Amino acid sequence: MDSRCLRAFVAVAEHGGISAAAQALGYAQSSVSAQLQRLEADLGVSVLVRTGTGAVLTEAGARLLPHARESLELEERMRRAARGDRTRLRIGAQESLAHVWLPEVLAALEYGAGGTGTGADIELTVAPREALERAFDAGESDLVFRYDNGARPVRPHAVVGHDRTVLVAAPSHPLARRETVTPEQLLCHDFLVAERGCTSEMLVDRFGRDLLAGAQQTLLQGSMAALLRLLGHGHGITLLPHLTVARELDEGELVELPLTEPIRPVGITAQWHPRLGEAERTVRTLLDLAHRADPLPEVTRAPRAS
Repeated sequence: MDSRCLRAFVAVAEHGGISAAAQALGYAQSSVSAQLQRLEADLGVSVLVRTGTGAVLTEAGARLLPHARESLELEERMRRAARGDRTRLRIGAQESLAHVWLPEVLAALEYGAGGTGTGADIELTVAPREALERAFDAGESDLVFRYDNGARPVRPHAVVGHDRTVLVAAPSHPLARRETVTPEQLLCHDFLVAERGCTSEMLVDRFGRDLLAGAQQTLLQGSMAALLRLLGHGHGITLLPHLTVARELDEGELVELPLTEPIRPVGITAQWHPRLGEAERTVRTLLDLAHRADPLPEVTRAPRAS
């Protein structure tokens, strides 16, 4: 199957229309249309429906898309191998992991801590959980690091570490002046959640349900940075992994509320695609380096890949 046809198909799917795809690829619009026609003739099915405002995938096109991306990525790996280039590894990570923990892991890889021949050209994407999952399922990333939300992944995965879970507020918050805070005292204060599917909501659902049952929650449709700014100005409290607020706690912008009830740590998980070729060795090395950089090594067992 001609990779040019697959590339045209993926471009149309990503840009929403033939004209936009042609512009992104640097082709004439007629050339992209011809490549799509050849692809559909080869497959014997229609993969796109042309509309007045662009193009949308048919059911067959939606089924084809992840495989088309995988095929194009395999072609890129073959080209890099033939040229003797370093392997490429596309990594996705949640914001809090990418800003504090993951740079240490990637630096160790770059400086050869995993041994010779394990280096790679890293492409890092930082995004919320939902966006990471979409990109991973679409084949746009090879490896993702996320906080564990209890859902069992279907692709190879491992727990590479744990992070402490903390309840935080501004120093000016009424609860910050207490020596200890009981779950009952939380009920009259606003609890902030950054957005649906974010880490703070996941931790409430999985780790804080008993503590925060009955608390008033505010859904903040925005970034983690916006949530932290609101917290810093005294607007509510939230439950987060420690890495997310390590800098703010160190600099006194936020304080940890001393709960009388213990809160369990949250796992840091890695998930990757199988059949990554030369990149598989780099993935295994990164898993080992991530485990060595575990924020809470005393609670972490050896990572189990499956």
